[in-house]
Amino acid sequence: MRLAFISDIHGNASALEAVLQDLKNRKIDKLFILGDLAFRGLEPERSIQIIRELEAEVIKGNADEWVVRGVQQGEVPDDSLDLMNEEKEWTTNKMKSESVYYLDQLPTEIDEDFDGVHIHAFHALPDNLFEVVQPSFSDESMKEKLMKNDEADIYIYGHIHQPFIRHIEGKIIINTGSVGLPFDGLAQPSYAVVDIEEEGVQVSIIRTSYNLEETVEEVKSSDYPQKKLLRELLMNASTIK
Repeated sequence: MRLAFISDIHGNASALEAVLQDLKNRKIDKLFILGDLAFRGLEPERSIQIIRELEAEVIKGNADEWVVRGVQQGEVPDDSLDLMNEEKEWTTNKMKSESVYYLDQLPTEIDEDFDGVHIHAFHALPDNLFEVVQPSFSDESMKEKLMKNDEADIYIYGHIHQPFIRHIEGKIIINTGSVGLPFDGLAQPSYAVVDIEEEGVQVSIIRTSYNLEETVEEVKSSDYPQKKLLRELLMNASTIK
């Protein structure tokens, strides 16, 4: 069985389409989407519509929660709060009300068994949509924050936009990276594949490409409220210091 896990599309429908084409070529048996579907991208509604037409299990991310109810104090730096709520308002104005409702109703975790391999997947933490767990964290921190389900063999999350695979005490932790806004310095969409066979489990991070230059030009000519920031995020594949 071949499972794919993607996350953090952030309204980048072009990157999403490129990933879905790549998945088709890889003959995936089941697709999972780990949140942050629409916020901070030019095509939130089209991204949602593409996702809703898929046969995929979808869960909520922190940015999906922001689309539903706004960005609240304490969730981002104080000097970013008003600007991010401007982005939120722009996003919801581009979306149908039923798409906002769809985000509101999404579950927050996947906890399933696949051919004897137990997978626990979530956006950031099993019980928190916002907290950050970086790949540099210690084994003990990883265990405390991510590995709360003792039955799981594999833990998969998104949120940090930095793909990695790590092994701790015979179990596997995977971060999918981001489809729409990579932050690891490589401006290419990333996702994770889990192959489950009789011989064992193989996990991998896949990178693909899309027309980044075209997307950046579209941002430049758009009315997006923070388009300079969005262009820099797309081009640099890194958070802005």
